[in-house]
Amino acid sequence: MSRSALVGNITAMLEDAGFAVSDRCAIRPKSFDLAARRGEDLVLLKVLGNIDAFDAETGAEMRRLGSYLSATPLVVGLRTRDEDLKPEVVYFRHGVPVMNPDTAMDLFLEGVPPLIYAAPGGLYVNLDGDLLADERQRRGWSLGRLATELGVSRRTVSKYEDGMNASIEVAIHLEEMFDRPFSSPVSVLEGAEEVRNAEPTPEDPDADPDDEHVVHILTRAGFTVHPTARAPFKAVSEDDDRRSDQIPMLTGHSSFTPSAEKRARIMSSLGEVTRTRSVYFTKEQSKRDAVEGTALVSCDELASIDDPDTIRDLIRERAGEPTEA
Repeated sequence: MSRSALVGNITAMLEDAGFAVSDRCAIRPKSFDLAARRGEDLVLLKVLGNIDAFDAETGAEMRRLGSYLSATPLVVGLRTRDEDLKPEVVYFRHGVPVMNPDTAMDLFLEGVPPLIYAAPGGLYVNLDGDLLADERQRRGWSLGRLATELGVSRRTVSKYEDGMNASIEVAIHLEEMFDRPFSSPVSVLEGAEEVRNAEPTPEDPDADPDDEHVVHILTRAGFTVHPTARAPFKAVSEDDDRRSDQIPMLTGHSSFTPSAEKRARIMSSLGEVTRTRSVYFTKEQSKRDAVEGTALVSCDELASIDDPDTIRDLIRERAGEPTEA
C-alpha cells in the first residue's frame, strides 16, 4: 500500500470515529501528516509504511508540538525493516507512541486501548498491583508461594504488587492462575507515560536567521515564540498577556509565493482542528487580508506597530475575528 493511500485510510477511519481531521500536510518539511480532534483529545499523526524512517529530529519536533498544543504525538505504521508491527501492541520511537492501523482502529473507533507495549527485552503489560495483592491475600497465599508458582523471586512479586510492569508471559500465567486479568490499558492519549521513558520535552531549536526580526517583534509584543524545525509553520507563539484569550498562534514567514499560499491554507486547516490562531507574515504587502482563516500581515506593517494590543487586534481583524474592546 502506498503511503498516500495509507494516509487516506487513516483519515477515513478517524472521521468514522468522530474526529475532525485537518487537511493533509502535503508540504515539506513536515514532522506530522494530520491533526485530528475529538472533544478534548487532540492527536498529531505521522503515517509511515516503514517506521524506521522516523528519526530522532522528527520525534523531538512532534514531542515539542505536543507540549505546545496540548496534543498527543502518534505514529501509525505498518512495519520495521525486519518485521510487521503486531496488532494490539504499542511501540515507541524517540519517545513517541507507535502502532499499526488495526491497533489505531481499536483505539479510536472501538474505544479499546492496547494492553501490551514493546520495550527492550520483549513485550510487557501494566499490572494492577493492588488487585494482584488482593487476589493473592484472598487465596491466603504468601509472597513466596506466588513467587514459586510464577518461577520468580519473592522480591519480584513484591514489585509487581507495587506497580512494576511484567512480561506478557507473566501476565498470561497470572490470568490463568487466578482466572481473571490483571492488565491495565496503555493510556496512549495521555502520552503513555506509565510505560515509556518520560524524558523531558526537547528544547526549542534556534530560529531561522531570516525569521529573527519577526521573533523579536512578537516577543516584544508579549508572545513566547517557539521556533519549529520540521513543521508546516515556522513557530508556535503563546500569548503571555493575561488580558487576552491566550490562544496559541501558528506563524509562517516568507515572500507570498504560491507555495506560501498553500502553506497558509494548511495552517488555516490545522488552526481549526488544534483551536489555534494562524498568521502568515509576508515580506511584501499583500492585496488580501487572509487565506481562508490565516491572517496575512506584512513584515513592514508588523515592524511599524509599537503597541502589543494593536498587533493582536490587527491579527484578529485580518483573520475575520472580532477584536477586543
